[in-house]
Formats: sequence, structure tokens, C-alpha cells
Amino acid sequence: MMKGMKHIIIVIVIMGFMLLWPCPSSAEKTVINVGVVLDLSETVGKIGLSCINMSLSDFYDAHPHYNTRMLLHVRDSQTDVVTAASAAVELMKKEKVEAIMGPVTSMQASFVVNLGDKAHVPIISFTATSPSLTSLGSSYFFRIAQNDSTQVHAISDIIQSFGWRQAVPIYIDNDYGRAIIPFLTNSLQQANIRVPYLAVIPPSATADHIEEELYKLMTMETRVFVVHMVRNPGSTLFAIADRIGMMKQGYVWIVTNGMANTLASLDASDIQVMQGVLGVKTYVPKTKRVVDFQARWKRRFLQDNPAMVDASINVFGLWAYDASTALASAVERANNNNNSKPGFRNTTNNASRNFSEIDNIGVSQRGEELRDALSDTRFSGLAGQFGLVNGELEAATFQIINVNGNGEKVIGFWTPQKRLTRNLSSLIKSSTTDLNNNHDNVLGAMIWPGDSYSVPKGWEIPTNGKKLRIGVPVSSRPQFVKVENDGETNTTKVTGFSIDVFEAVVQALPYALPYQFIPFAKPNGESAGTYDDLIMQVYFGVFDAVVADTTIIANRSKYVDFTLPYTESGVSMVVPVKDKSKKGAWVFLKPLTWDLWMTTGCSFVFFGFVVWVLEHRINKDFRGPPSHQIGTSLWFSFSTMVFAHREKVVSNTARFVVIIWVFVVLILTQSYTANLSSLLTVEQLRPTVTNVNDLIKYRTPVGYHTGSFVRGILLNLGFKDFQLITYNSTAQCDDLLSRGSQNGGIAAAFDEIPYIRILLGTYCSKYTMVDPTFKTDGFGFVFPKSSPLVGDVSRAILKVTEDPRMKEIENAWFEKRSSCQQEDASVSSSNSLGLDSFWGLFLIAALASTSALLIFAVTFLYDHRHQWWFINNDYSTWTTRIRILLRIFDQRDPRSQRFRRGGTDSVKEQDKDNYDQSSSTIGRHHHHHHDHSLDAASTYTEYSFSFQGSPCEDSNSDNSNVEQNNLHSQPSQQEN
Repeated sequence: MMKGMKHIIIVIVIMGFMLLWPCPSSAEKTVINVGVVLDLSETVGKIGLSCINMSLSDFYDAHPHYNTRMLLHVRDSQTDVVTAASAAVELMKKEKVEAIMGPVTSMQASFVVNLGDKAHVPIISFTATSPSLTSLGSSYFFRIAQNDSTQVHAISDIIQSFGWRQAVPIYIDNDYGRAIIPFLTNSLQQANIRVPYLAVIPPSATADHIEEELYKLMTMETRVFVVHMVRNPGSTLFAIADRIGMMKQGYVWIVTNGMANTLASLDASDIQVMQGVLGVKTYVPKTKRVVDFQARWKRRFLQDNPAMVDASINVFGLWAYDASTALASAVERANNNNNSKPGFRNTTNNASRNFSEIDNIGVSQRGEELRDALSDTRFSGLAGQFGLVNGELEAATFQIINVNGNGEKVIGFWTPQKRLTRNLSSLIKSSTTDLNNNHDNVLGAMIWPGDSYSVPKGWEIPTNGKKLRIGVPVSSRPQFVKVENDGETNTTKVTGFSIDVFEAVVQALPYALPYQFIPFAKPNGESAGTYDDLIMQVYFGVFDAVVADTTIIANRSKYVDFTLPYTESGVSMVVPVKDKSKKGAWVFLKPLTWDLWMTTGCSFVFFGFVVWVLEHRINKDFRGPPSHQIGTSLWFSFSTMVFAHREKVVSNTARFVVIIWVFVVLILTQSYTANLSSLLTVEQLRPTVTNVNDLIKYRTPVGYHTGSFVRGILLNLGFKDFQLITYNSTAQCDDLLSRGSQNGGIAAAFDEIPYIRILLGTYCSKYTMVDPTFKTDGFGFVFPKSSPLVGDVSRAILKVTEDPRMKEIENAWFEKRSSCQQEDASVSSSNSLGLDSFWGLFLIAALASTSALLIFAVTFLYDHRHQWWFINNDYSTWTTRIRILLRIFDQRDPRSQRFRRGGTDSVKEQDKDNYDQSSSTIGRHHHHHHDHSLDAASTYTEYSFSFQGSPCEDSNSDNSNVEQNNLHSQPSQQEN
């Protein structure tokens, strides 16, 4: 209890001591003089001053213990540059201000910044947004506002998202307006958006001058305008635009944050004429602190300015509030620095009287400390996080607004990281967004001028009745473009395939497109130049477009834009075909290549040999004198081609080989017959030239159309100038090809495929198109660079080419094409069949024949193993053994069923007895060669004696042997 009482007494004593302690009075605070230079006659200046006062009041209420207090010295610049500069000089010289807030405009700021840099007095502006101030390079200038250059990417992204290809900036001709133009045009060009014109409005321009400039814009095709102005004369410009009809459907207006940030301060009449306008506005989060401040500011501002009941605070007022807070915080920290001293230091030489009033200002002794303190200031302000980078606010988020009804509607946002986005909560993984025609995904619903909900196309034909000037050639192929002059009516008629396609495309456009065809000709009617010359007329602005058979190539696309092609593409070679009505004497050899002929011939010989080996011992058709056996074998082999062989085969292995060989011969004969028929019919269309390298190698003359880009292709391939011959028409090309290179003509013509189609359609049986084909992009219509018509016309071309109408146009101009079927036929340099097509077939036949020979050899050696193995290796050689085997192979096989027909049975039995007897004799010699000491010679003599007949026995010897054997065999038969 006593301890608790002690604590209470201690607390009461401390509180009493604190109450009795004298509080420091304001007189003891350090007063810092700060100048304020604003246009107090303008709403922005009045709003800024009220926000500055409220900021200081709130700051010192929140920090009563701070030792410094800012004393404001307010001056009115009266919207004049000289007045603002004079006010700054007077504040520095007389009031010894250590910082100046303001001035409002960028032009005023540029003068004052130089003064501050010289006197080391920080200049703090919350309304000067011109990028030119950054180039001053002053370390004492602090821009508590967004640099205008930070919004140009948001503007270009908006234009790109809607697919507009052109935009015209409209800006005021002063430092504020001019400084943003380089940044804006560069950003637009990076997005492939063309800036065809810059509309400049002088600061002192009258309504008549503005109207004259707007009428000039109406004569142009561009309908997208970017307005970079302040409230006045910006509101005047929109009022005039509405009056002359430039705020109706089809127009696009985008205002920068110079006007977008002050829309709330505009009159209701100004808002009404700006319906549908898009704007880029600095984004300020709608926090509770901001809402509460706006309410307090409204009451305070009405007390100070009771006549301005419609005034609303904008982002410039919030920046003024944050700028005052930052300066008060920096002043406190600079004052706490022991090295900081108040006042100015005089830098002039009193002995010299040659100095100006500016030189007499001196240098602020606390300027450097105050500058450094401002640079390091960080806090959460009303307009967002406050932090300076190189003396400027960091890049922030922009709102994309749409003037709708009595105010503005937020339809999206733009950030340096996310680019365009519908809301800040949406997460985009990549740092960039595909903006091309992607407005539906990144921006909300909006209205356009004229209360339209349809996105304007961004351009239209000028309202002054001007037609599109379209250049057409006079020396083109008449099937594509034909210009005819009617002397009676003094009119020009233009027809052709390209003209019909263009007219169909114009009809497919969603809007009217007035145009007129202008021939590219001299006064006498002759062509005024090549196709390249005609295209350059679009580049120079003589023509608005070119409609012709103009090929899309890279070199031309450097100067103009092409639509999508409306024809097939490519450059190819056309050559005459050979007259093959009289075939050569050796044409029958062409169906097969020489390697296939040689392989086939060798196969016939090998097959005959295999059958002879398999049938020699058992078939009398394959026995007899050597010449007879060779002839029979070859005859049997070759007669299988026509299946006319009369010899019969006995062994199963030979029959198997014959089956395989007949299959091979069947395929060969059928293939030969088919290819020979093809050569005797189709071969008559064979081209005279199939290889372009041969033309280059032998320097053969070739042709191309006069003025065509094909000449460049030929020179790049290696052709010489003297080889190139020009022609002007299809008939002249036919004449040159008909004469040939030996008679002053050409061996081949190089042209674009559509032209070759015409030539082939006219002369069906004389020429053909052969490879190679050089790739091009086909024919397209020509427009100036970045013309908005290119996209619309290209889309219309796709519609026309997919429609049956395109086929009708082609049939109307190229109806002869259907009668020439050979024009698309590919040409081969060789039609002969080669070994590569049949090697598998020969492999099967070879394997079958070889297998049959191996089976026969193994069986033969096994059956006669006693006859050739009995000889001792010490007394015989392999040569002797081979001779024995050959003699055995040459004899008839008595066990064959072939020789057991009619009266040959006795012969067969006798042969079998002799065969067995000789076998036993040879066997005895083999088993007892050590006892009898027989040598190889005696063994061979006995073996030879045991067999009757010679190796080349004829039919007579066979008959005599048969009769003799029959006589010897009778006793045996009686015994049996």
C-alpha cells in the first residue's frame, strides 16, 4: 500500500514539474525565409498556394518540437516570364529566401532555375513538367511533378492497341509544347506509328488561327490527334473542333496529362464538347487520407476564394502539398547541421562597380545542405510515395480516362512494368503486352466522339472530295493492265486482271473508297519509266497507290508498303520442248540404264550355268558335246523371257531356281515394256534444257521481259550481260524461243510464273516450264509507307481470293490455260529404269541360285566321299582329287529316275553294278594301301578302268554302251 502511494506521488510530482516548465515560444524558433512565385490569377496558382499553406500547418502541428519554421514570401508572376524572374531576384536579394517554390510554367521555371543554380537556392516546382528543364542540368532544381516524357509510351501504347497506323500531334508552340515532341514522335515511330504532320498552335493564337489549322487537318486522311496543351487554349481548340465537325464519329482525340489532370476544373460546357476524348492522367490512389484532405481543402479554399465555388483539387495541388512537406522536413535537417549557417555570402568585388543586380545576390550559405537534405527526403505523401531520382519524381502509374457524361471514366491503367492493363490488380507475367489490336483485353468499354461505340478506323478519305490517285502502267501485259484512250470522248479506259481484282477488293471494304486511275505515261502516250520508277512515284507522293502486276520484293519494300499478294509467286524458266516425232534407232535401249542391262545379261548367264550344273548328271537335254551343253544352257536361260523354253528340268532344286528366275524375268519384261511405251509417247514433250547451270556454263543467250527485276536475279546467278536478251511481249518471246540460240534467238526465257502461264496458255505444245523456281511474294498493290489502307486492303484481298468471284476473274482473263495440261507437268532429266529399282529382285534370285548350288555340292560330295577320299595324302595331290571329282560329275547318275524309262532299265542296272564294283575296289585299296603299297597313279588307272565312256561321250557311244551292257546283264536276269 505504501509502495503504491509512493508511485502516485512520483507521478504527480513529475506532472507538476512538466506543467511548471516553460514551453519554448515561437519567437525562439528559427525562421527560414522561403519564396513562393505563382500565377495567382490562375486556378492552378490559387490551388497551389492553398495547399502549401495547409501542408505547413499540418506539418508543424504534427511536429511541434521542430526548431525551424518556414516563413513564406508570396509573389505573383502574373503569367509572365520576366515578372517571375524579377520576383525571384527580389526574393533572393531582399528577403534572403533560402528556397523558392514555383513558378508555375516551364518557361518561367527555366529562367528561375538558372538564378537558383547561381545563388545555390533550391527551386522547387510542382507544375513545370517540360522535359527541357532536365537538360538544364541544375543540381538545385527539384521537380515535384511528373516529367512529360514519362507519358509518351502510354500514348503510343494506346494508339498501337487500337491498330491505328498514323497520328498527328497538336501542341502549343512554347517550351512546354515543343519539348515533348521529340520524345513523342520517337515513341510512336518505335511502335511503327507514322507522324505525317505536326500541328503547331502559337500561344497567342486567335480562334481564327486555330480554326484554320483544324481545317487543314480535315483535308488529311489521318483522324487520330494527340493534343498536348494546358487548359487554355486547349478548351478553345475543342470548342472550335466541335463547331466545324471534328468531334463527330470517326475522329480520335487523345489529351496528355496537361489537360487530363485539370479536367475537373473545366466548365460543364467544355466537358460537353469533349465527349469521347481519351486522356492520360496521373494516377493518385484514392486513400482515406486523400479523401479527408480534399474535404478540408474544399472548406479552406472556399473561405479564401468564395467566388470559386466549382473549383476542385487536382494532382498539382497534391504535389504542392507534398513539396511543402518535403521542404519543411529538409529545412529542419539542414538547420540541425552544425556547419549550416543562415544568410547569403557576397561573392562580388566591392572595388569593382561592373556587376549586375544578379551578381549582387550572393550565394546561400545553407544551400548545399538544403539541397542534399531534399534529395534524401523519403515519405508517404498524398500523391503517393515521395522520392526523388535526379531531382525528379520517379515514374508513376497513369490512368487512361474517357470523357463521358459530366466527367471522366477510368477505362484502364498504364505502368512502366505492365504497360496497358484494365486494372492494377491484374497480374501480367511478362513485362510487355502484345498491344496490336488488343484494346478489348486491356481497356474497358468507352464511347467515342459522336456518341459512337464503334472503334474508329483512325483514318478516312479527306472530306474535300479528293479521290485516291492510283498510278497504272501503260506497258504492262494486257491481260493484267490495259490502258486504252478513247479519242472521241477524250477518256481513258483501264482494264485487266489486276484492275478487276482491285475493284473487287474495293467493293469488299467496309467503307467507300473513291479513286481514279492515272496512267504513268508521257504526253505522247509512251511509258514514263519502269515499274521501279512507277513505284517511286508513290514514295515521292505523286501517286497515292499503284495498281498493277507489281511484284513484292525486298528492295521495293524499303520505299513503299505492299498489300498481301493476290497471285501466286515465283520466277521460273520456260524452254522449248523437243520434237520427238522421229525416234532414234537405239531407242529400245533407253528404258533401262547400262548398269541394269549389264546386270541382267550377267544374270542370264549365271542362271543358265546354275541350271546346267543341277541338270547335267540326270537330264539328257543338258548332256552331249560341250558346245551343245553351252548352247542349251544359254538358250534355256534366255528363252524364259518369252516363256518359250522346251527343255524340262528334273531336279527339285533346279525347278525352285527356275520359279524364282521366271518371277524375275516377268517383272523385268513388264517394266521394260511399260517404260518403252512411255518413252515412245510422253518423251516427245521432253524439254531442250533442264539445267540452268548449263546455260551459264556455255554462255547461252536467255531472255527476260524489258524492265523486269528478273535481270537482277539472272546477274546474281552468274549470267553475263551479253547473254541477256529482252522482249516486250508474249509474241516476241515466242519468236526468240522459236529461233533458238543458234539463230539469234534464246534457249530459255526467265519470267514470273503468272506471265509464264499466259505464254503456255497461248502456245500449249511448244514450251514447258522447268525448275528451278526462284521464290518471290507474288503481285501486290502499292501504298505509301505506313498507309492505313494497307491493312484494310490486305484483309479485303483475303476475302476476295477465298470467294468464287476470284475464279470468275481468272477465267475471264486466262481461259486458255485449261487447254494446256502439260504446263504444270514436272520434267525429269532421265526416264530410264536403273539398277537401284531392282537390286532387291536380283538379290533374291542370286541367293536362291547360290543356295541351290551349295545344296547340290554338299550332296554330291557326300554321296562320293569314298571315291575321292581313299587316296593317301602322302601319295596324292588335291589336283588329282579334283580331277577324279570332275570325272565323276561328268558321268550320268545311274540312280536318276530320268534314265529308267523304256529299255534303259538294263543299262541302268549294269551301270549300277559297275558303279558298285568300282566303289568296292576303290574301298579295298583305301583300306589296304599299307599292305599293297599302291601309289596314286595305279589307283587312278584302276578307277578309270572301272568306268566306261569318255568325258565328252556323244549319243552313239551311249547307245553302244547300252547294247553292250544289255548283253552282259542277261545272265544276271536269268539268275534273278
